[in-house]
Amino acid sequence: MEQYNRDIKTFALPNGFQVVTEYIPFFPSVSFGFWVRAGSVYETRETNGFSHFIEHMLFKSTTTRSTLDIAAEIDCLGGQVNAFTSKECTAFYAKVISEHLDRALDLVGDLILHPRFDPEEFEKERGVVLEEIAMSEDSPDDLTMDLIAEAWYGEHPLAYTILGPEQQIATITRDELVSFYEKYYRPNNVVLSVAGQFDFDKLKETCERLFWNWEPSDEKIEIPVLASFEPKALIRRKDIEQVHIAQAWKGVGQSDLRMYPLSVLCNAIGGGNASRLFQKIREEMGAAYTVFCYPSVYTKNGEVILYAGTSQENAQKVSHAIHEEIKKLRDHGITEDEFHMAKEQLKVSYLLGMESASSRMMAIGKSYLTRGKVVDTREVLEKMNAVTLEATNEEIKKIFTGPYAAAAVGQTVADIYL
Repeated sequence: MEQYNRDIKTFALPNGFQVVTEYIPFFPSVSFGFWVRAGSVYETRETNGFSHFIEHMLFKSTTTRSTLDIAAEIDCLGGQVNAFTSKECTAFYAKVISEHLDRALDLVGDLILHPRFDPEEFEKERGVVLEEIAMSEDSPDDLTMDLIAEAWYGEHPLAYTILGPEQQIATITRDELVSFYEKYYRPNNVVLSVAGQFDFDKLKETCERLFWNWEPSDEKIEIPVLASFEPKALIRRKDIEQVHIAQAWKGVGQSDLRMYPLSVLCNAIGGGNASRLFQKIREEMGAAYTVFCYPSVYTKNGEVILYAGTSQENAQKVSHAIHEEIKKLRDHGITEDEFHMAKEQLKVSYLLGMESASSRMMAIGKSYLTRGKVVDTREVLEKMNAVTLEATNEEIKKIFTGPYAAAAVGQTVADIYL
């Protein structure tokens, strides 16, 4: 396991701003990300979509930089600067050559600490976000995933979409958005992750200079408790060629050790070309181009999601085949060959995913924000290696004998698809 040793260091400023780093000397670049504990899970029905809107607005000028200044400086750095919003966090990240780290930190830090929320830019960006929502309406697979989240999580904020409802974005005021920003964009609610080639002491000095005076908040931000509810089936009629089908069963949160056998079974069922559902529905039946199964994992909750996109003519057959395969899994489990193939594929995928500074920055940043620690590579591999066929088949019984939610999007959607 010696080859998996990693140079992880952390430090924190008095205001609660935390920094986690991984030094990788053989990379000529450095990647960093600001991870903010702000996403749709922290929103209410009245604020749904605010986290994503703020992500857009923070690129639209600061107290010292215009929108054009920001764009020009990003180009001058010659690297990549971007952001995304998810259910549990918003991330602003960059990849630059090592000598540009200080300049890039100054730029992205300025976006986060000193946004202007210019009224004219606010209205322009409202239009951009509304276009993004309209674009999502033209992506039935995305709609299906939003629908299955609503069917599974009910009234919990994990059921909310990241973009928010169109009507809400159309009527939100600038003051409402600024108020949301002021609550969540505080140093004790943000983690900075850095991975690649850099000088640790110099990085610490830069962070102290840029972020020392950032005012913390006394308010603790926590994920709402998941109340009990009944999963349901939801349909969305849409004039499209295919029918998109999704089902969800109860999974686990990211710190639950059941995550490892659960990941293996999802891989065996629908993770690759040799997986059971791919072979049955695509190769044997020729009834779908896309079919897969994966564990959707959050800090405290999770679900196992199964998805297929098929023609209207084949939708009933595909739905029936999925139910038949689930029944076989409950009765007999997966085979030893399926288990070993899925487990090895999972290990290889994990290791290959750690081959860039950007992927390592993403991994340590999200882990430190949501868990308060970095998950060690050796520990992950040990837990993967420890997974047994018996434990994996036990997970199949636990998951697929429980209640499930279902969703379907298409032109002629009937209950039989669910």
